[in-house]
Amino acid sequence: MNKYLSTLALVSSVLAAPAAFAGERTVTFAVDNMTCASCPYIVKSSMAAVPGVAKVAVSFQARTATVTFDDAKTSPDAIAAASMNAGYPTHPTQKGS
Repeated sequence: MNKYLSTLALVSSVLAAPAAFAGERTVTFAVDNMTCASCPYIVKSSMAAVPGVAKVAVSFQARTATVTFDDAKTSPDAIAAASMNAGYPTHPTQKGS
């Protein structure tokens, strides 16, 4: 019985491990094609619409977007694709925590 419980505990911890590593991350993207005052709003809206994105801060001057998201629900590639679909190609410049 004791061996059974130990095995069950081990299996449970292995199955729960991916959830333990998931969490909030922040990534900064370089954003191309931002040329007007409405561009940051479009970039922010398209990135914020991705499920799992918690916060988006866009800098028109620096041509960057800093995105905080739940990495269990989305990825930098999905966020970049949303921006690309809106006409603003992006690529990560700095991967944060």
